Amino acid sequence: MGDSQIDMDSLSGPLRRETVKKNVAAIHISGKLSLLQRKLSNVLLLNAYDALTTAQSHTIDARTLATIVGYNSNDFDTLRASLRALAETVAEWDMLDDKGRQEWGVSSLLSFAKLKNGVCEYAYSPALAQKLHDPKIYALINVHIQRNFSSGHGLALYENCYRFVRTHSTGWWSLETFRKLMGVDGSSYYESFKHLNAKIIKPAVAEVNKSSDIIITPEFQKKGRAVTEIRFLIKSNPQMAMFQIDDSDGMRNLATYKALRGQGVSDRLARQWITEHGEDYVKQKLSLMTEQAEVKSSVGYLSAALRDDYQPHKPAAKAEPSPEAKEAARLRDQQRAKEAADYAARQTERQERARRLDLVEDLVSRRNPTQRDADKQLFMAGLEDDLERENFRVHGWRSALNASAIIAFWQEMEPEAFEQ
Repeated sequence: MGDSQIDMDSLSGPLRRETVKKNVAAIHISGKLSLLQRKLSNVLLLNAYDALTTAQSHTIDARTLATIVGYNSNDFDTLRASLRALAETVAEWDMLDDKGRQEWGVSSLLSFAKLKNGVCEYAYSPALAQKLHDPKIYALINVHIQRNFSSGHGLALYENCYRFVRTHSTGWWSLETFRKLMGVDGSSYYESFKHLNAKIIKPAVAEVNKSSDIIITPEFQKKGRAVTEIRFLIKSNPQMAMFQIDDSDGMRNLATYKALRGQGVSDRLARQWITEHGEDYVKQKLSLMTEQAEVKSSVGYLSAALRDDYQPHKPAAKAEPSPEAKEAARLRDQQRAKEAADYAARQTERQERARRLDLVEDLVSRRNPTQRDADKQLFMAGLEDDLERENFRVHGWRSALNASAIIAFWQEMEPEAFEQ
């Protein structure tokens, strides 16, 4: 939801074909909401989404709400002020209905909100709830990702690009529309494209590409020498998986990690290689490299060796080996076969663990924020080690250090899901 305005431009491709006459769906959110107020609006909508069109009001534990958004859990004054701001914010839409008829409407963003006995109760007007519930109009934002943002403009741009992730482009927006999306439409300073680009577009694009699961690239159209329209090309962020790599499972204490760092491999790349390939496989390629007479780039050689599975050089045939040499070779082959079997078993185990953690994420996504908070509190209560608790606070249900405990916890909670 909006720091100022949320605009849903024309859909294209398969989505547009599915919506025949739902040509342009635009919901403009007036007002200049702060970054935390924008996050609050997203969390409230996520909490209510499943029952958005069936329940008259929605509830969430107030302390849980404050914690998820980033407020101090005891700062109810700020929470009250933010709820008031959302209730005073106006949502306006102008779109075609299923029969191609024009529909205009206006509503407050929240029809009411109240705090009582530690619970926040709130509601949307029926007309606005219907619009917000349409997945083609509003794309649910990952709350974990929105925590990474430190500016309202960055989060506003992410939200308005993320809803077009399947079509890979936002389509062209006029600069007037873009200024509304960023909440700077009332500023004469940002009438200048030079100022808009330097202070809004470039910083917001940089934050989206650094902090989220998508990478966006702005493109511009001109009339004469003046820029008149902007669009953003969108693709997935291949480094997003790196955000989930566990830094607290002792990886930096491994001899293989230290050897990689000694060869000039960066911290992140060293952890990525060990995570993806396993320590033994990486160690094997390190050993191969040390046998080479000359290697121009350690990082380049290791990257290719891991990718293409370099093997030790086999010398030319020699005289018939002695019985002792044959026995030694047999033992080496036996050991290598055991190591290969162990490696394959670990790979299978890792894949199975990843599959089960994906299932856990799916189960978690079906629960509302209040239930999710209760699940986390219940799980953490069963952790006895401070390191395990801290790791879970940082990585949540993707915590590699707690993977076995997480899977066991959810197997007990949802046994049928794991049986399937």
